[in-house]
Amino acid sequence: MKEFKGRVLAEGKYKGKAVVSHNGVNTLATFQSSVLAGKKKVVCSDQNNPDLYGKNLTGVALCLPQTIGSTTGGMVLQVVCSMKINPSCLLFSESIDSLAAAGVVLSKVWEDSNIIVIDRLGKQFLDTIKQDQEIEVKEDGTVVLL
Repeated sequence: MKEFKGRVLAEGKYKGKAVVSHNGVNTLATFQSSVLAGKKKVVCSDQNNPDLYGKNLTGVALCLPQTIGSTTGGMVLQVVCSMKINPSCLLFSESIDSLAAAGVVLSKVWEDSNIIVIDRLGKQFLDTIKQDQEIEVKEDGTVVLL
């Protein structure tokens, strides 16, 4: 059992599956198809992200370095939270980027979202965690790999 401690940006508890991207996640390309089709869950539609493409992202812990892409990234996060098809957690190895931070703020304030967000977990976090690994997230920013 290995533990990592990060900075809590939106607290909460989670126990479940991790989905891991070793590359930056383009929120528009990742979530757009599911949002536009009004799906009940998000299946990653970003063909340029082999770690995530075709994987369910709803209700899981999305582990990533940062988000990348267009300035719509924050709005896309807010929309998936408003539709209740968001990941349960965003677990960043690096500091959260400004677009993702904006989306989290919008989601919390406008949507009363329960999304959990922790950043600064470190490069070793992404090097260690495995795809579909069971994890536990604690309110103090500790992520336990089970």
